[in-house]
Amino acid sequence: MKFLKFVLIILLIIILVVYIFLWVSSYKKYPVDFGVSFSKEHAIYLGLDWKKTYESILTDLKPKFIRLSAPWGDIEKIKDTFDFTDIDYMMNEAKKAGVKVTLVIGQKAPRWPECYVPDWASKLSSKEYEENLNSYLTQIVNRYKTNSALELWQVENEPFINFKFGECANFRPDLVDEEKKLVNYLDQPHWTIVTDSGELGLWKKASQLGDLFGTTLYRIVRSPNGMIWTYDWLPPAFYRYKAIVNGIHLESMFISELQAEPWFTGPGPNETPIAEQMKTMNSKRMNKNINFVKKIGVSRAYLWGAEWWYWMKEKNNDSSFWDIAKNIMK
Repeated sequence: MKFLKFVLIILLIIILVVYIFLWVSSYKKYPVDFGVSFSKEHAIYLGLDWKKTYESILTDLKPKFIRLSAPWGDIEKIKDTFDFTDIDYMMNEAKKAGVKVTLVIGQKAPRWPECYVPDWASKLSSKEYEENLNSYLTQIVNRYKTNSALELWQVENEPFINFKFGECANFRPDLVDEEKKLVNYLDQPHWTIVTDSGELGLWKKASQLGDLFGTTLYRIVRSPNGMIWTYDWLPPAFYRYKAIVNGIHLESMFISELQAEPWFTGPGPNETPIAEQMKTMNSKRMNKNINFVKKIGVSRAYLWGAEWWYWMKEKNNDSSFWDIAKNIMK
């Protein structure tokens, strides 16, 4: 019994020393280039003119980098009928603005419902499903690989997340490796990036698959029952050493989603009082998250919430979030 107590005390001391070391290692700041993510569907959900919102992001915020999505379910709603109208517009507007694009492709993409498998594809046999997925990937890679705005292909979005999230009953994670190989085969000059959850992901599989690795970074969340949970106890160096332990060079790691909007578990922004939204995102929290990421050691971070900042500015007469983002893009 005494021996067990002694072991527990030693373990607690080791944990405390490691924790103090992580915080001591989190004071230095590193230069970070900031970009943004944009979702046409989310802008529409917020009641915005999505093209006007997108153009304002490009011309007023002036990010160096933007992350866009062209998921399977949007591009090929009808089998063998590909609609590139909206993504053509976004890619060409980015090119005119001199903004570099990370284009998310595949079965999963940022924003709810997370998975974008066409309804017709869910009725296919396993082999037919894979053949049609590859056909969509081939179409989209060949279409945009020569567009000068394209910088990176993001193959799927958090494909190896180890908990259920989103409407993903038909998602095939076993195909991600082959998807990545196909994209590399079709477009060797452009690298691929594969992403994972920052706090709950293991990182190993995703980081070994892509040419680059991207992680999300959320500092304050709501549980399904509405309880607010913060990760403020987690120091910036945690992400740095988690990368090192997984053999990831910081030069090849980006923050693919840096939280800069409220966390919703039920009703979205349109149905939630602003005061309630401010509990999980306000200007102080946004600045805090931005300063936090500067202490990790990554060279790039994509802010998450550009549509919401514009909604707050245009619909709620609060430009503070938009102005914060505009300032750090300079």
